[in-house]
Amino acid sequence: MDTTGQEGVNTLKLSARNVLKGKVKSIQHGAVNSEVIVQLPGDIEIVSVITKTAAQSLQLKEGKEVYAIVKATNVMLATD
Repeated sequence: MDTTGQEGVNTLKLSARNVLKGKVKSIQHGAVNSEVIVQLPGDIEIVSVITKTAAQSLQLKEGKEVYAIVKATNVMLATD
């Protein structure tokens, strides 16, 4: 994935293929971590827990467009 900056220059390249574009729905800051709920198309939500410092550095706020990037070597499933 490439994202393009304001000047038309590629600013980010990722090896991850699971890149989901959405908007920040809500942020709940704790003492150390922040829980960020991202609203994806189709009324789907994904939750990310990142450090509070990272949330502040990214200047996250409700309504801001973000990319949720998922890179995992294991995905666990369970049934009843």
